[in-house]
Amino acid sequence: MRKLFLSSLIFVSLGAWGAKYQLESPDGHIKATVDAADRLTWSVERDGVTAFAPSELGLKLSDGTTVGTPASVKKTSRKSVSRMIASPFYRADSIKEEYNELTLNLGKKWSVVFRAFNDGVAYRFVSAEKKPYNIVSETVEYNIPDDAMAAIPYVVSGKDGDFKSQFGNSFENTYTQAPLSQLNNDRLAFLPVVVERPEGVKLCITEADLVSYPGMYVNSTSPESSLRGVFAPYPKEVEAGGYIQWVVKEYEDYIARVDGPRSFPWRVAIVTASDSDLASSNLSYLLAEPSRLDDISWIRPGKVAWDWWNDWNIDGVDFQSGINNDTYKYYIDFASKNGIEYVILDDGWSDNGNADLFKVNPDIDLPMLVNYARERNVSLILWAGYRAFDKDIEGVCRHYADMGIKGFKVDFMNRDDQEVSDFIYRSADIAAKYNLVLDLHGMYKPAGMNRTYPNLLNFEGVFGLENLKWVSEDKDQTKYDVMIPFIRQVAGPLDYTQGAMLNGSIGNYRPSNSEPMSQGTRCHQLALYMIFDSPLNMLCDNPSNYMREQECTDFIADVPTVWDETRVLAASMGEYIVTARRKGSTWYVGGITDRTPRDLDIDLSFLSPGTHRAIMFTDGANAHRKGRDYRRSERDVNNTETLSLHLAPGGGFALRID
Repeated sequence: MRKLFLSSLIFVSLGAWGAKYQLESPDGHIKATVDAADRLTWSVERDGVTAFAPSELGLKLSDGTTVGTPASVKKTSRKSVSRMIASPFYRADSIKEEYNELTLNLGKKWSVVFRAFNDGVAYRFVSAEKKPYNIVSETVEYNIPDDAMAAIPYVVSGKDGDFKSQFGNSFENTYTQAPLSQLNNDRLAFLPVVVERPEGVKLCITEADLVSYPGMYVNSTSPESSLRGVFAPYPKEVEAGGYIQWVVKEYEDYIARVDGPRSFPWRVAIVTASDSDLASSNLSYLLAEPSRLDDISWIRPGKVAWDWWNDWNIDGVDFQSGINNDTYKYYIDFASKNGIEYVILDDGWSDNGNADLFKVNPDIDLPMLVNYARERNVSLILWAGYRAFDKDIEGVCRHYADMGIKGFKVDFMNRDDQEVSDFIYRSADIAAKYNLVLDLHGMYKPAGMNRTYPNLLNFEGVFGLENLKWVSEDKDQTKYDVMIPFIRQVAGPLDYTQGAMLNGSIGNYRPSNSEPMSQGTRCHQLALYMIFDSPLNMLCDNPSNYMREQECTDFIADVPTVWDETRVLAASMGEYIVTARRKGSTWYVGGITDRTPRDLDIDLSFLSPGTHRAIMFTDGANAHRKGRDYRRSERDVNNTETLSLHLAPGGGFALRID
């Protein structure tokens, strides 16, 4: 209460010079200043370090109205919230929601709401307008002093300078790290992005509650060292194209249609003083709309035996492997034996050439496979292209739910305009009606939608392991792995698809479609099951390889996919991270490094008092030469000791502590 009272005093004292408002985080480390004069701006600092200087925010409507310019505040209100909220199918079973809020009423029909948390600040516009209108543009900018270092994922597709050609993309790329002034002004970057001030304060720019609105890209505006928001316009005409996609042929002259009163997405600035705090942020989840589903008891997270990455390339059998009944029965038997909850039938089970999900590959007896799996306590998930799924979402969900299918992997949206945003929420709602889970690929960041629709278990939007089927070694995947937790994962869970049993040490990796491998060591792959948030988590390799590596398979099969508690124990973005997760009384700890070998000390003080048994997978003595070299050991540990572990180049470790 004292902080809010002081903030009010500050506003009164500054009122003679202009309408300025201050809002502090509950712990007092973060301060946001909102200037509502000739234009609406905001700035944020942490412990006296400016994260970004005054930066404009506003909207332009189709009738010529501008919201935020000028900024005429009619009334203000404040409130504080501190509570625990349930967070099912997440990195913790409950998380703390604590913030101070400031609302500026900009007239009868518009307001802007600011929330300050201990790890960041966010704002959103709210409209009470009942008549339909269009949003022509939205102004979002971040003016960052001192030419700070950025970590930014550029859009890969499209032509330089032609932003409309870049809006169609898969949201997959590694990170370019460079000063803001040296970024490519001709390329868009998708969110999240991270900027690091020289003083060490990190700013992660993202968005949340992205409902019926286009996603935001950012573009650099050198030499001012600024990032500004760019939005895909609303599609005017789409056509069949790409890979079972709807491709935009022509755009409207506005970015969003609005039919009545609504809140707009949160513009989120996560501001932390440590890398561990950045990797631990829950703001994307906290700012999302709470669950629209009353009953979530039917939702079953878990692991998935996946066929596509390993190219159905099993061995030691007396039939030809491929998209056929015998192969899928083999996958189902493997899943059943190892306690894997799901098997996915990826591309090829249906007539994808004609985007027809009701026409099943004649080599597959789908009802038989569903029954075969059910008898073995395994469920099936089907892959579906965007255009095929969009043709008849209700019919597809009803038909296959009645058959016994438990979910869909929907792929190749490759856009994030308002039309696709509406498709995602419509799909989630209809799928939930038929008790189906969804895994979204060709997909932008989740932005908290996994809270709003908990049956949306996982999302791609990541340069995952599938890319190692074709990229050369100049793409440093181990470096990317130690960037993800601080950037992409801040926006929510990701379907990275780890678990490779063929592991290419530095210098030995090669791309291969039919016998793919990972970069880095075996233990690096095992650790990713604790490092990454994935409620629906793939086993990317083939069952034959897993059965030859039963020790590692047993560990993977044992690792939960949702958690009661998560702690980031040690972290340096782009170098290493160590994450501990608890399910019940059992802890799982994973650590990974980039191509630099490291000796890490793991403080075990998070354990309860007493003696615990640890199962340890660590890089073998020759893991720097042979990525598959690892050592499994067991020993007693307690909460007063520190484990000292060596990680090979691209290495890692994985622990289970009971």
